[in-house]
Amino acid sequence: MTQIEKQKIIEMQKQGLKYPTIAKLTGINIGTVKTYCRRHPVDAADTQPGTVAFCKECGKPVIVREKCKPRQFCSDACRMKWWNGHRDEVKHKTESRFICEFCGGAFTRPGKTRHRFCSKKCSAEARKKAAE
Repeated sequence: MTQIEKQKIIEMQKQGLKYPTIAKLTGINIGTVKTYCRRHPVDAADTQPGTVAFCKECGKPVIVREKCKPRQFCSDACRMKWWNGHRDEVKHKTESRFICEFCGGAFTRPGKTRHRFCSKKCSAEARKKAAE
């Protein structure tokens, strides 16, 4: 793909065109367009009210509203899918350290809640041992 084609894709992406439309207008395979758009998303922070940003997860257009923080996701499902896939990139306000009551290993969890076990496996083993 040439630099000119890449610039055309970025311009069309900023206009809010969908992948099939971009592919048809540029003459590039839809898979190539989709991959390029996902790897080079248009930054939502640079958009002005009334313009279109793009979902971080699926690449669908998201309308930027006045007096609102720019949205990064098109839906709650996309937001949760992205968060679950990028746990190391999500910034948590607090992180608490605990020691597992079953195996004695140290672990951390976001938030201030009380956790007793480091995993579901340790929790199940502790319940099984208590039932004996």
